[in-house]
Amino acid sequence: MLNLPTRIYFCTVPTDMRKSFDGLLRMTEVYLQQNVLDGGLFVFLNKKQDRIKLLYWDHDGLAIWYKRLEAGTYQRLSSPEGIHGLQLSSTDLALLLQGIDLTSVQRRKRYQISEKASTS
Repeated sequence: MLNLPTRIYFCTVPTDMRKSFDGLLRMTEVYLQQNVLDGGLFVFLNKKQDRIKLLYWDHDGLAIWYKRLEAGTYQRLSSPEGIHGLQLSSTDLALLLQGIDLTSVQRRKRYQISEKASTS
């Protein structure tokens, strides 16, 4: 059974796909300021955007999921200057993996709890 984390982080820095567990682990610490052991799924793209790696902690060890596209590219998401990562929803990740441009997706209005209300 594959149990993926609910928090998903996308690294906006192009990644050398020769990196494996330790290299990707270091990137999560340096660029995303996250600890893999705290949970979360970490998404990395190469410079040509045709390869993607997902890194996550699976209860007793690190796991990597890797895919190479035969045609086309994945969308590189952008972040504000000086920020090297974004948090995605599971829906955003699914759309990204299917090749759908997230900037052109129109979302309907939904209720969201404000941060003030959630801390009260």
